Amino acid sequence: MAGNGGEGGGEEPPVAATADPSAQDDGEDEAFLGPVPPEPKRRKVLQFSDDYLGALPCAEMYERSYMHRDTVTHVATSSRGFIISGSADGHVKFWKKLPQGIEFVKHFKAHLGPIDGLSVSHDGTLCCSISTDRAVKVYDIVSFDMVVMVRLDYMPGCAEWVFKMGEAQMRLAISDRQGPAIHIHDVHGANSSVPLHSVAIHRAEVVAMKYNAVFDTVISIDAKGVVEYWSGSTYDFPQAAVKFSLKLDTHLYELAKAKSTSRSLEISKDGLQFATFSTDRRVRVFRFQTGKLRRTYDESPEAASSVQRSGPEAHQLEDVDFGRRMAVEKELLLAHDAPWPNVIFDESGNFVLYTTLLGIKIVNLLSNTVARILGKVENTERFLCLALHQEEAKGRLPQAEGTESKLDPVLVCCAFKKHRIYIFSRKEPEDAEESGRGRDVFNEPLTHEEVLAAEAELNTTAASLPQAAVIHTTKGDIHFRLFPDECPKTVENFVTHSKNNYFDGVIFHRVIKGFMIQTGDPLGDGTGGESIWGGEFEDEFNKNLRHDRPGIVSMANAGPGTNGSQFFVTTVATPWLDNKHTVFGRVTKGMDVVHAIEKAKVDRHDKPLDDVKIMSVTIKDAAV
Repeated sequence: MAGNGGEGGGEEPPVAATADPSAQDDGEDEAFLGPVPPEPKRRKVLQFSDDYLGALPCAEMYERSYMHRDTVTHVATSSRGFIISGSADGHVKFWKKLPQGIEFVKHFKAHLGPIDGLSVSHDGTLCCSISTDRAVKVYDIVSFDMVVMVRLDYMPGCAEWVFKMGEAQMRLAISDRQGPAIHIHDVHGANSSVPLHSVAIHRAEVVAMKYNAVFDTVISIDAKGVVEYWSGSTYDFPQAAVKFSLKLDTHLYELAKAKSTSRSLEISKDGLQFATFSTDRRVRVFRFQTGKLRRTYDESPEAASSVQRSGPEAHQLEDVDFGRRMAVEKELLLAHDAPWPNVIFDESGNFVLYTTLLGIKIVNLLSNTVARILGKVENTERFLCLALHQEEAKGRLPQAEGTESKLDPVLVCCAFKKHRIYIFSRKEPEDAEESGRGRDVFNEPLTHEEVLAAEAELNTTAASLPQAAVIHTTKGDIHFRLFPDECPKTVENFVTHSKNNYFDGVIFHRVIKGFMIQTGDPLGDGTGGESIWGGEFEDEFNKNLRHDRPGIVSMANAGPGTNGSQFFVTTVATPWLDNKHTVFGRVTKGMDVVHAIEKAKVDRHDKPLDDVKIMSVTIKDAAV
């Protein structure tokens, strides 16, 4: 984490030294000339921090994941013990929090377009979803039922409930995606499609809103980064709720000055803080009443690269893994339809949680330190949106009288281009062999037609794939047989790359004598390369294809399901690599060339001092 920011005030400036008569009278040394250095600042320590962390998830890996039929874009939690998720196909699912884990409750095919917004009311009783179909669907969370549908005559941008507990009007604020107006609707009114009022304090489209129920104030942010406060009841500036009269006395122009904005906005439970994750990839935490900036954390790719080079070891990754994650990060920055990352507070307001390419960081705001990182080992998921449930679940597990109830906090996440919601808790996932099931639940089985289509495609692909290849290197030719029947996708990836001249000019960037020679990275440093489909693809292990001899051609990866374009040829038997790397070929001629490359002089990073290159790859239909 690259961070800066403080608690408002800075250190007092050094003061000039003055002579102390009493010291001179006592015969002590005279005071030295020059400025007095400031007293060392004591590190601020959060009392009971272990207790606060004990109420948060701590597992390094997600415990369970559940499916949608399309990419999950939104997740939210309710204080009534429910979790709501929305996906790009317009579907909304309700999940119930149990004493241990969650269970599926109900599924709505809510919208014709993708879910663009999901908002839960402050009292946890109502939820709404919006989409490009200009419809608003309202759900009663406790009865998990759809109760109201509102048709709009404008395209909704974002939505937020703005009523206090006990009020008769269920007011919902909805921004206009094509203008700066915010319209207030009473969803339980006789004519809910007609706004009760329109708030016109912005000059650009409003992209984020959040209601602070403690102070009855809505915070809204527009596309130009301008932050505004307005009352949820009177729609005027809430002078009684804040400690400033001019925005120039605050830091509320920080986003606009940085030419940035934020599509995510979260408020702490006590209403005293709010946080944004802006388009300049910075996390900003503000004090609500003063509008002052409390903390700023730089989570840009540039900051991540700096930490990877010279930061703490706990915040660093293997070079191959970091390169892969950085490639995903660049793709994420260009994906305009991807879910926007958010920052959430724990119930105490002392910690914030947010996602980075490294994993999910839990940051202590008082000590300004990273207290915990979740999901660092999950190198195939780039987590984005978060929702936290910390309250004790009402469930079916009986308890002995006089025993304390155990909290089971869960952190619900969605990930980039993934059809799943991921659950982090205080438990690591069970071993698949011991439990009889994996942690990834297939609650959305493929239809019969989809299974038949997939099998037909697999058989057709395997039958049409070549059986052999020749790699022409600067040291000579390496002939090897391919295994399209056992691993069709891996062979298709290699063959297509070869036909597209992807490997031409690529060097053998990693050579270890008595182990293997590795190539396939167009960047030449072990951090590059992708599959023909873009990104990565899954492993294809086969019990008949083992790393049992020299000359095995196998895929290099950074963990399960991270195959791209890099591959290696073994120079000895390497059985410890079985079921970790996909074997897709075997050398039939040219092992002398493999050993010649193996004997090349290398630097401390195992890279040959004199480049050994692939000049071209010839694909042959028949096995050699």
